[in-house]
Amino acid sequence: MLRGCGRRRWSAGEGAGAALALMLLFAAPSGATQRIREAALYPQDTRREMGGGDHARYPGAGVLYCRRPDGVSQKAAAAWLVGAPDLVVLNAHNFRDRRLDVTREVADCYFQIGGRNYDFVTGSLRLGTAPGARSLHITDDWALLRLAEPVEGAEPQPIPQVPDLPVGPASLPVTMVSPAGHENFRGGSSLEACLIHQIDPPEEDAIRRVRHDCNNGYGGSGSGLFDASGRMIALQSASLSMNSRRPFDVEFHYGSALLFEGRLLAALREAAGNGTPSRIQP
Repeated sequence: MLRGCGRRRWSAGEGAGAALALMLLFAAPSGATQRIREAALYPQDTRREMGGGDHARYPGAGVLYCRRPDGVSQKAAAAWLVGAPDLVVLNAHNFRDRRLDVTREVADCYFQIGGRNYDFVTGSLRLGTAPGARSLHITDDWALLRLAEPVEGAEPQPIPQVPDLPVGPASLPVTMVSPAGHENFRGGSSLEACLIHQIDPPEEDAIRRVRHDCNNGYGGSGSGLFDASGRMIALQSASLSMNSRRPFDVEFHYGSALLFEGRLLAALREAAGNGTPSRIQP
C-alpha cells in the first residue's frame, strides 16, 4: 500500500485515483524500531540536510506543527508559503482522513518559517476535494490556509506555472525539498536529487499524479518537488512501502506527488490575488 508521509498516519491504495487511508503504525518487535526509522525507501539514499543556501533558494519552505492532546507541539509535515506572505499550501490529509472525517483541528496547529511561529485563521481551510466528495484521493490531497498575520523575513515561493509535461513514462530530474525532514533521516530537514519516472493521466480536477524515486519517510508529507530550473512543480502526498529499502518500481514501489495544475493552481492564483481562500469546506 501507499503510505502517506505525515508524522502520524496516512496510507493510500494504488492507482491514479487512489484514496488515502488511515496509516497503521509499524508493529515492530522491541529493538527493531530504530532500524525501521533509519531505513530509506530505496537502496540508494543521497539525502542531505538543507543548508543556508538551500533556504535562500527555497524561501517558502516551512513546517506544520500540531499540538498533541497533552498540549505538546510536534512536527507534523512540510508546508509552503506560496504566492502571498500569508498563504500556505500543504496536504489535506493533515486534517482529514480518507473518508474526510476530521482528524486534526486547524486551531491545534501552526506554521513555522524563518524561526518564527504563525497561527492560522481557523475558518480559512480550503480542501482540494470537490463539494460533496466522500473520500480523499492523491490528486486532491491539498489544502490552503490563511495565516493570521503575514510572514516577516521570508519570501513566498512564486505561484507555480503549469508544468509542460506529457502523460506517460518520463525521466525528469527533480529535487525533493523536505523542510520537515523524515523520521528515517537523521537531519531535521532534507534535500535530494531524484527522478520522476511516470506522469499519470489527469483526474476530474485536471491534476495529474507523478510517480518518483525520491527517498521519503514519515514527516515528508507536503515536500516540494522542484525542476532543474528551481520551479516548484509538485507536492508530495504518499509513498509505497515506507522504510522498505527496495528498488524503485513504477508499478509496485514508488512515491506519489500531485502536480501544481488544474484546480490547485487555480485556487492558489485566486487566493493569492484576493487575500482569502474562496470557500470553507467541511
